[in-house]
Amino acid sequence: MEKDLSKALNLIKRGAVEIINEQELEERLRKSAESGIPLKVKAGFDPTAPDLHLGHTVLIQKMKHFQELGHKVIFLIGDFTGLIGDPTGKSETRPALTPEQVQANAATYKEQIFKILDPEKTEVAFNSVWMQEMKSIDMIRLAAKYTVARMLERDDFKKRFQAQQPIGIHEFMYPLIQGYDSVALGADIELGGTDQKFNLLVGRHLQKEYGQVPQVVITMPLLEGLDGVQKMSKSLGNYVGITEDPKAMFGKLMSISDELMFRYYELLSSLDMDEVVGLKKAMEGGSLHPKEIKSRLAMELVGRFHGQEAALQAREAFESQFGRGEVPEGIPELKLSIGGQGEKIYLPRILKDAGLVKSASEARRLIKQGAVSLDGRKLAAEEVEIRTLPQVLKVGKRRYLRLTD
Repeated sequence: MEKDLSKALNLIKRGAVEIINEQELEERLRKSAESGIPLKVKAGFDPTAPDLHLGHTVLIQKMKHFQELGHKVIFLIGDFTGLIGDPTGKSETRPALTPEQVQANAATYKEQIFKILDPEKTEVAFNSVWMQEMKSIDMIRLAAKYTVARMLERDDFKKRFQAQQPIGIHEFMYPLIQGYDSVALGADIELGGTDQKFNLLVGRHLQKEYGQVPQVVITMPLLEGLDGVQKMSKSLGNYVGITEDPKAMFGKLMSISDELMFRYYELLSSLDMDEVVGLKKAMEGGSLHPKEIKSRLAMELVGRFHGQEAALQAREAFESQFGRGEVPEGIPELKLSIGGQGEKIYLPRILKDAGLVKSASEARRLIKQGAVSLDGRKLAAEEVEIRTLPQVLKVGKRRYLRLTD
């Protein structure tokens, strides 16, 4: 039994930032194994956007680990808290969603999570079920179980208070309601990002107040985006959406750094960590090229969300475009009328008008760097003579323009 417990703990701790506290977790796992009663593992998601990206799936992957260990996972959609607006990390009051937006986004979430979780072993819950039944006096009693002083310990509230920026009273209710969700569900464990630590601890506090055994809190890191610096975010454009086109998804994953690749393996891959360590050693020893290891990761993740056939096609398209130097299908075209003597074209204007660069100055810079080629021949001058068509202009690694007559 101790061996099984140790194996379970290693899986649970994989990628985790903090466990509050580990001794309690061990005790609960041991009791669950002895009684045969699975633990209730909760993770909450506000339906603030219709599409999930890989950053969101870090928590879902951890939920899958608990499923593999035989425990019950509860995917909680915060359709009630979504009407408040999560103030976490915000420097100003966050606009609340309309009920229609919440319901539409929640429906999309339910469809997407089962790309990872086993639907037969997953409970999807909505916190509006118990919150809409709560009377005014119950809400007041809930608010009485936490102090303003404790609430102002939260980093974002503290900064706004010190800067004399407004904080809505309803924003104080958000962590209280998230915490009360754990009471309503009788959660044994709650998962959340590091930015949710305060709210998760409120859940522990409220469970004590309501006479329950406080939940174990496990925080997971915020996944870095494609830039390897900022957390993955649609607003920053460094994200990989799980509903993206398979080829685009594959290409994005192949663009990440070697260091970030192993971070993604740890937090997103189903590959055993011993195997991940083996891949890293093979790369460092020179027996495996980083590109091959990255391709395996891209194949796994694209296959997870789109199927193995789509992953194979995405890899083939990537190899065709970047491995063998072939030009992809469907690239934009520009018609030229060159006549018998050919025609001189000014590349910065052509590239800007075609949308391959943002400005003529960027085009000039790329030409100087040798990043612009015509039918495989690097161009050094801003003006080039075209004598035959069709030809293909290439900018960087991924931008193409076919010149036709």
